[in-house]
Amino acid sequence: MKSAVLSEIKAPIKKELNNFETFFKAAVKSNVPLLNIIMNYILSTKGKQIRPVVVLYSAKMLGGINETTYRAATLIELLHTATLVHDDVVDNSDHRRNLFTVNALWKNKVAVLAGDYLLSRGMLTALESKDYELLEIISRAVKDMSEGELLQMEKARRLDITEEVYFEVIRKKTASLMAAAFGCGAASVSNNMEEIEKMRQIGEWAGIAFQIKDDLLDYNKKNITGKPKGTDIKEKKMTLPLINMLQHIPGKQKRDIIRTFKKKNVTAKDVDKIIIAVKSSNGMEYAKRIMNEYKNRAINLLNEFPDNPSRKALEDIITYSIERVK
Repeated sequence: MKSAVLSEIKAPIKKELNNFETFFKAAVKSNVPLLNIIMNYILSTKGKQIRPVVVLYSAKMLGGINETTYRAATLIELLHTATLVHDDVVDNSDHRRNLFTVNALWKNKVAVLAGDYLLSRGMLTALESKDYELLEIISRAVKDMSEGELLQMEKARRLDITEEVYFEVIRKKTASLMAAAFGCGAASVSNNMEEIEKMRQIGEWAGIAFQIKDDLLDYNKKNITGKPKGTDIKEKKMTLPLINMLQHIPGKQKRDIIRTFKKKNVTAKDVDKIIIAVKSSNGMEYAKRIMNEYKNRAINLLNEFPDNPSRKALEDIITYSIERVK
């Protein structure tokens, strides 16, 4: 099945998305002129807003969108935006979505403080409205994302990432935010903890599938993130296709690949060498199979909820997230 176009998925909640944007703009407003300039720039460079869409449809599926739902979507987008700003500093990135990053325009110190401001606004938004359940979900996601990033850095230095460690990294670093989006959407309209946890689990599995798709995109000549191929390789990130390949190639070839991967300055030729080795092994096919397994887990659990247009929209979002093309 071809994934529904994202604009088509958003169309039924166009009014609600506009309401969310009003909440978000109010949440980032500051009395500090420089912060307002930065926040306006961030607002003008918004991405696909998949996570706020998830929050809105999760709430709609379980009852209906209310003011708490808009705050939940705002919390998720504040956290997501803060992590992007901080990630660009950590990765020393000058561009995102083919636009200048905050750190490229205002330097690292300002970017870190702007990211901190976004995080603090999220926490205060939840506290001011006494949305304690939302705050707990978001705080857990912040903790997991930080742990996941640091675990990845630690293991990358030693190049001893097993599949078990890899899945722990992406569960915390990437999937936790999607899990929070599904969970916050549910928590905004339901007090049923079992229901909220089920939604959170759907998001976690969908987020894992989403990250594996990103792993696979790194082996394309040009991917949808705007980054050149092999970016993960150059940044010493052990992705699933690479981990699987290293488990199944002869010892001599494995040592050669690891030496190339560990080089201080990995060249374009080195990247091509590693990509060819991964594609020649079962690495890509294996990663695709695992990605689809997690996607199916998420959709099967989602299908335990009553059938309605919002549930179908969430299924379309999960499918869209792993059918993205270069």
